[in-house]
Amino acid sequence: MKLINLNADMGEGFGKYSIGNDAAMLEVIGSANIACGYHAGDPLVMSTTTRLAKEKGVSVGAHPAFPDIQGFGRRKMVLPLPELEAMMVYQIGALQAVAQSQGTKVTHVKPHGALNNMAAEDMPMSLAIARAIVSVDPSLILLATAGSCLCKAGLELGLPTAGEIFADRTYDENGNLTPRSQPNAVIHDPEQSADQILSFLDEGKIITPSGKRIETPIHSICVHGDTEEAVAIAHRVKERLELAGFELAPLPKVMVV
Repeated sequence: MKLINLNADMGEGFGKYSIGNDAAMLEVIGSANIACGYHAGDPLVMSTTTRLAKEKGVSVGAHPAFPDIQGFGRRKMVLPLPELEAMMVYQIGALQAVAQSQGTKVTHVKPHGALNNMAAEDMPMSLAIARAIVSVDPSLILLATAGSCLCKAGLELGLPTAGEIFADRTYDENGNLTPRSQPNAVIHDPEQSADQILSFLDEGKIITPSGKRIETPIHSICVHGDTEEAVAIAHRVKERLELAGFELAPLPKVMVV
């Protein structure tokens, strides 16, 4: 049986505003990336989401972002690297305290949105993110886009590093995510999502639109929690993975094997 992780971004509501169906998603996934207040989330949302994840046996990860609530963390920002490191430490530490209060712990870190996309192609930025994680806890798993600079930075600094592919996003010819500003960047059909994931896993490679193969380790699959189809996509991806002989597990279990 081959182990694989299914993760989702969640805890992305704020105050009285709710985004995504976290309760339903937690019935399907193995790991939750919980917003830390910079692009979404607040102390109560963080606490509630962490408690629900613990109750479902879902591992908890910090989902730090640029300070951009209005833009949901999807707008590019250029920051001095020491400031970026400090922001990472701040957000990870906040979720660690919340997790401790709920009797659980943070086991991984996955940058969000524009922060993640920019780091995927920027080695100095990726190294700053990895340094921040190491400074907090070098045993934390870095969940990074498969084949990206961030993956390479995590490995270079000795972090346990998990390569992630996306069920609900398309890819460009360089193996990066298609920018959301372009047509067809987001996949809405559950079957198409599952087809993409199984094709990548069958070959152990990211397959670009032209058919180019980019070899990369793959440990985890992301379904974004903020789309209408998120729960349906997660269910179908899980079903297809199990039919293909995969066992879904929390990220720490996948990384131990």
